[in-house]
Amino acid sequence: MHYDTYIVLSLIKRQSCVMSGLDTLIATSLEITLKEKLGGQTFQKIQTRIFEKHGIKFKEAIEDFQKLDSVLREFFGSKAEYIEKQIVDEIVTLEKSKLLERKWITIEDTTLVKLILESIGDEDKKNILNAVLDEPRIISDILEISNIPQTSGYRKVNGLIQSGMLTPQGFLVTRDGKKITKYKSVFENISIEIVKNKVFARVLPSEESIAKSVIMQLVHS
Repeated sequence: MHYDTYIVLSLIKRQSCVMSGLDTLIATSLEITLKEKLGGQTFQKIQTRIFEKHGIKFKEAIEDFQKLDSVLREFFGSKAEYIEKQIVDEIVTLEKSKLLERKWITIEDTTLVKLILESIGDEDKKNILNAVLDEPRIISDILEISNIPQTSGYRKVNGLIQSGMLTPQGFLVTRDGKKITKYKSVFENISIEIVKNKVFARVLPSEESIAKSVIMQLVHS
């Protein structure tokens, strides 16, 4: 199935290691949302404690979510889990397809929606994502299938990797024993919808993305 961006113009009710691609996407907005929820002073104290305990910056703690979780539990005890769920639910909402019994995610966060729109709105990036919907591939094969020049192609692939839209999955071992990373799209399907003049995205993550997402496992367990 290829990505086709389509707009649903109807009023519908909204249903409520290496970092995974899904976690990378969520982390894009998690810091901003957490700061807004907790307030500047509390947020600063958490930042300081993260550095004292783990020697890393806040953004790095988001990328290693269990470390952030451990500090939040120092501050809020058992309420930390509720806070985490509340914050993540403002960014993404996990739902289940009644027909396919697969887990869809509704994304209302404007930063993430914009990132997804930019990724599938760019013809080259959309072709790159389509090339790895069904199976992971190495970058050179992705560019060949997508018919994209290497110079611009590598730049766009790297942008998709950094944003979390592409995620590493397996390796190709060359004849001389070198390992080349393969990449796969973090989503199997995307639809862009409008509800009461608000744009949001509904996405179907790959099973691997859900399974590897530390954030989703922690807050939706």
